[in-house]
Amino acid sequence: MLSERRLEVLRAIVQDYVGTEEPVGSKALTERHRLGVSPATVRNDMAVLEEEGFIAQPHTSAGRIPTDKGYRLFVDKLAGVKPLSTPERRAIQNFLDGAVDLDDVVGRTVRLLAQLTRQVAVVQYPSLTRSTVRHVELLSLAPARLMLVLITDTGRVEQRLVDCPAPFGETSLADLRARLNSRVVGRRFADVPTLVQDLPESFETEDRGTVSTVLATLLETLVEETEERLMIGGTANLTRFGHDFPLLIRPVLEALEEQVVLLKLLGEAKESGMTVRIGHENAHEGLNSTSVVSVGYGSGGEAVAKLGVVGPTRMDYPGTMGAVRAVARYVGQILAES
Repeated sequence: MLSERRLEVLRAIVQDYVGTEEPVGSKALTERHRLGVSPATVRNDMAVLEEEGFIAQPHTSAGRIPTDKGYRLFVDKLAGVKPLSTPERRAIQNFLDGAVDLDDVVGRTVRLLAQLTRQVAVVQYPSLTRSTVRHVELLSLAPARLMLVLITDTGRVEQRLVDCPAPFGETSLADLRARLNSRVVGRRFADVPTLVQDLPESFETEDRGTVSTVLATLLETLVEETEERLMIGGTANLTRFGHDFPLLIRPVLEALEEQVVLLKLLGEAKESGMTVRIGHENAHEGLNSTSVVSVGYGSGGEAVAKLGVVGPTRMDYPGTMGAVRAVARYVGQILAES
């Protein structure tokens, strides 16, 4: 275990390197920070930190920079979550309050996160598998053609056309709409197939074919939409950090184009707490020079999806964690109120 003083030296190295982009020397540390010890003692502490693998010396400089292991210890032991200022919180609320639907909420969230953190922002759409039914609407487009509209508790809307095997009157349509909603509203999507399986039998024989077709379309929609959707923004921000990527920025950009990679980066939505993955903790090789800060968001205290940012390991972790957490909280409030 490192002593408190050596932890303080590591904290100072991380803060200075993130702020200046320059390797940090013992003389600079004692001048900038009240460590209460001589430069010689700081040099000794830095030697121990280097031996333990928390800092390293770039071959071009006498100073030291944090390693992935050093950043990990900083995040776990030393970095509090930096609270946003009142104007920043108000700006977040005003920007997100103007959203008109779920796509707009997700789009605004991506832009906001990218602007606040100056990193790449990634937002996962609320998953249908973790959502409940708010309403099922059935609209008549022609005697034998309907539109099915599925609305979730998170504001997600899915529309499907249904070609019926026979004409279906307005009275029968209203009856089906009422019976369907009485069974599924407020229920989890995973429960819907069981809840509606015997519904056709409660209708007249001539209507059962159409009822079965409508239900088949509804269940197909649930299956199709279990595939996760993401929105990404702020990729151009990476160009500001060219020197932070030891090889090329291309592997990072290529990894960010793969949705499966991004979903794994964000992690499972049920892990709603703050997650910070640093450098080589990211399984995808192209992202070994990046860090990912993510958190779950949702309504009613339950996470339905994740959002976060991707940036270089030389990241303002307290500020980034604070911004990600604040935005997630506001998005959750919007979903709860929508």
